[in-house]
Amino acid sequence: MKTRINKFLAECGLASRRKSEELIKEGRVSVNDKIILDFNFKVDDRDVVALDGERIKSKKKIYLILNKPKGVITSISDDRNRKTVIDLINVNQKIFPIGRLDYNTTGLLFLTNDGDFSQLLAHPRSKAQREYEVRLNRDLKIEDKTKLLTGIFLDGKKGKFITIDFLSQKHKKMFKVRCEEGRNRFVKRMFSHLGYQVEGLNRVSYAGIKLDVPIGKYRKLTQNEIQTIKEKFSN
Repeated sequence: MKTRINKFLAECGLASRRKSEELIKEGRVSVNDKIILDFNFKVDDRDVVALDGERIKSKKKIYLILNKPKGVITSISDDRNRKTVIDLINVNQKIFPIGRLDYNTTGLLFLTNDGDFSQLLAHPRSKAQREYEVRLNRDLKIEDKTKLLTGIFLDGKKGKFITIDFLSQKHKKMFKVRCEEGRNRFVKRMFSHLGYQVEGLNRVSYAGIKLDVPIGKYRKLTQNEIQTIKEKFSN
């Protein structure tokens, strides 16, 4: 079965489909020693696809969820030799995280070698929901809870939480929040904007997938989970 060249590149884990199209446009991709500029050009396993003259081999797709610990960098590598999320994964193919969790933020992180899958979840138009457990330095005021649910502006763009559910009726500094935002440090910046400090942040679900592995451990997504995500966010 033939596949469009841009999709083939993304499925090989080379880049997202959009980035793959840029590589094609730049004339860096060839099929059977012929430069291809047409995004709709189709290939199959019999074709020799190359980037900058180096053959690209089709790779088995990998989809993982990791329970990221504190003190680990959400990156493929680190120039300061700090531990990265890749150091916690034992696979023989190159994978990359989808989005980021801060150095001291814990919880669910997707990792994959599927560029299309990454783009599907990370793109703002997907509106994939994230749920976090939050611990503040002090109780959240009711009026501030209302502001966070109504929306406040960060860098000129409005952001808001979908829900804020207190974990205790007595203590108002621990709760769960849900949002559709993937902006850098979004949860922490929302609270900081109102004068609060986030002392603990743990992502417990993303795109309908709940965190169900111990801290520092990971598992493969099931075929049903993968298919559900693709069907839900590809429209």
